[in-house]
Amino acid sequence: MSVADVKKNTDQKMQKSIETLKTDLAKVRTGRAHVGMLDHVQVDYYGTPTHINQVANVTLLDARTIGVQPWEKKMIATVEKAIRESDLGLNPSTQGDVIRVPTPALTEERRKEMVKLVKSEAEDAKIAIRNIRRDANEGLKKLLKDKAISEDDERRAQDDVQKLTDKFVAEVDKLVAEKEKEVLTV
Repeated sequence: MSVADVKKNTDQKMQKSIETLKTDLAKVRTGRAHVGMLDHVQVDYYGTPTHINQVANVTLLDARTIGVQPWEKKMIATVEKAIRESDLGLNPSTQGDVIRVPTPALTEERRKEMVKLVKSEAEDAKIAIRNIRRDANEGLKKLLKDKAISEDDERRAQDDVQKLTDKFVAEVDKLVAEKEKEVLTV
């Protein structure tokens, strides 16, 4: 393993942390409905927990309503129950073979809770990035100990890893600021 390998590996892992944060932030509800809100809802499909989009067609009926149409008629009640019991605070209703999921407007209190959730997700991402930095620095120290690189090379590489860390932490802050603005916009 070389210094370049350590830097490349670190960059890739930090990029994955950012992608994970983007996925987590997409789940946070704003005032508008979007089909991604139900992505993490799991349905009991013949005894197996299955994502809702694998047992039903999820569409947007209008700006505040999601339509869920299970592929099997006998799954309607199960899907409706799974949506109701999810942590999203949604109250679905069945009309024929389509489950309508209206998304209520967010109250000021609920918006503040969402901002706290967004900040919590951001902190988790920052912790992951810092852990990746720690692992990279340990890898560099091991290279120095094995006499594969000089102390100057190790110091330069640690500075580069720190710059990478700073770049990705700034990216997390930017994503969080955007999501916060989106959540607080009425």
